[in-house]
Amino acid sequence: MSSQPQPIPPAVPASAAVIGSMRPDLTTQRCSRRVLIRPKYGSAPCELEVSYLWCGAPDAPTVIVQGGISATRDVVTLDGEASAGWWQAQVGAGQPLDLDRFRVLSIDWITPADLGGVQAVSSEDQADALAALVEALGIGRVHAFIGSSYGAMVALAFAARHPYALGRLVLLAGAHRPHPLATAQRSVQRGIVRLGQASGQSDQALALARQLAMTTYRGSEEFARRFTAAPEYRDGRFHFPVEDYLEHAGRRFVERFDVERFLALSESIDLHDVTPEQVAAPATLIGFPSDRLVPLADLCELQRRLHGPATLEVVESPYGHDAFLKETDRLAPLLRDALAGC
Repeated sequence: MSSQPQPIPPAVPASAAVIGSMRPDLTTQRCSRRVLIRPKYGSAPCELEVSYLWCGAPDAPTVIVQGGISATRDVVTLDGEASAGWWQAQVGAGQPLDLDRFRVLSIDWITPADLGGVQAVSSEDQADALAALVEALGIGRVHAFIGSSYGAMVALAFAARHPYALGRLVLLAGAHRPHPLATAQRSVQRGIVRLGQASGQSDQALALARQLAMTTYRGSEEFARRFTAAPEYRDGRFHFPVEDYLEHAGRRFVERFDVERFLALSESIDLHDVTPEQVAAPATLIGFPSDRLVPLADLCELQRRLHGPATLEVVESPYGHDAFLKETDRLAPLLRDALAGC
């Protein structure tokens, strides 16, 4: 089907109650809104419910923030909630995304089930859902879109399809297309999960797929530093230190993610394909030499081909693809500069 931008029908009105605030002058909406989009792999417009978080000073400019496929709308948690948001270190008082200066908007990723059971969900569908939400909330134009990993892919799709709704792009560890080697690794993960479904061991398979994924998210240097201890003999075999780490990561993932959601969003990464020449918004690209999923060469190509002005910031890190989550102090000034340049 064509990947050309499609017009989005008007959003369906819905109430959006303010459910709490960190201070009287900051508002938090954590709710949902019904919107209409035309799915890339569907045949007709589709009404769906988008769950979102929108928080910050009421009159401040809005910045969209989206992470990887396992990230939720809870970029930051407020009001004394127990768990921290997935990017808590970058959002809040004194941080690059200071809620006195900006309003942060983020959604839970949509899946084929949200779209009436279409074949697949695309990065364009996610972008269109965000654009429809921006219209429904009366924002009009967002100050910036900060996307990390899959979120960077969606940000590029948003910029290509909705250029007048965006001030600036900030892309961390994400490019205009997936690298074939990364697609190969994700394909194996999906194969493991489908084999588990067929054998009645879905949770075990999902945990194993997550373990494999962790070996692609992190860098060789970090693994070499962390897992140097000798193996321990227990339960009839040798256990290596890295195994305990991976098994823990797999168990945690199964507790908060389901099989069909994983399959759909993993596949969506590999279906992603945006023509950089269609993106005119000023862009800041941030890459990590240790990232094996998004090589710097892909970001260099993206920077060269973007229609608008673009800078590429290279951050040395041992953490590989996950450096966008781990390198808080080194990313903070880059994010501040990018937002100041809007």
